[in-house]
Amino acid sequence: MYRKILITTDGSAISKHTACAGVKFARQMGADVLALYVAPDYQYPVYVEIIPPSYPSEEDYVAQMKRIGNEHLASILQAAQAAGVRCECLTEFADAAALKIVAVAEQRQCDLIFMGSHGRSGWGQLLLGSVTNKVLSHTSKPVLVHRLIAEPGT
Repeated sequence: MYRKILITTDGSAISKHTACAGVKFARQMGADVLALYVAPDYQYPVYVEIIPPSYPSEEDYVAQMKRIGNEHLASILQAAQAAGVRCECLTEFADAAALKIVAVAEQRQCDLIFMGSHGRSGWGQLLLGSVTNKVLSHTSKPVLVHRLIAEPGT
């Protein structure tokens, strides 16, 4: 049914739990996994005319975010290896994470987007926005939302 499943992570405990559930689902479907972490784009300081020496260069920022992305994606890769599922990890950059997720799913020909929901509702969801809701409204691909209300282990 599904050949390639895009699993997203933001590095949170809930996201890691969701990613492991996504790997189990991929194993059941006999699908490959594309694990994705979307880092924010580099921002030049707009409040000063000269960039302070302590401010990271764009190259330093990109390298640091790729390291962070690899750390966040490591749990998905380990779960996939343990389950015998082929997994590719990818760190991308964008200020609009939802649109990047949709674009990567299209470019990489994923059959399904598997992502989590933090379980916020009401004002919390309205004020904070929801990457999951934005993905749902911008893609024509199926999206499986794994909802976990509480932090794992609580």
